[in-house]
Amino acid sequence: MRAIFFSDDDAEEAAARLRRDGYDAEVVRERLAGEDDDEDHPWAVLTDAPAFVLEVVVDDLDGWLDEAPPEAPAPPLPPLDLPAAPKRIKRPPAGPPTTPPA
Repeated sequence: MRAIFFSDDDAEEAAARLRRDGYDAEVVRERLAGEDDDEDHPWAVLTDAPAFVLEVVVDDLDGWLDEAPPEAPAPPLPPLDLPAAPKRIKRPPAGPPTTPPA
């Protein structure tokens, strides 16, 4: 999970709150595409905290929650290889057929 803040003070406060609650948190500088100046880059807090915990911290400190996109579902399983006809369970007795007595 990742929380984005425009102030380094807010990012450090968020990381400290998460660490106090027992989660790992790291503050990094978030690079934006096409920006040369470090001043304009926001701060990101990377953490293992669940989304509902991070959402409360983000709301209190005026940041936003950047959730990872959902993973694509697994491809469907291939169709089963089914027999064309039912299998015989019992075989007729071996040898010449017997005729019933008349």
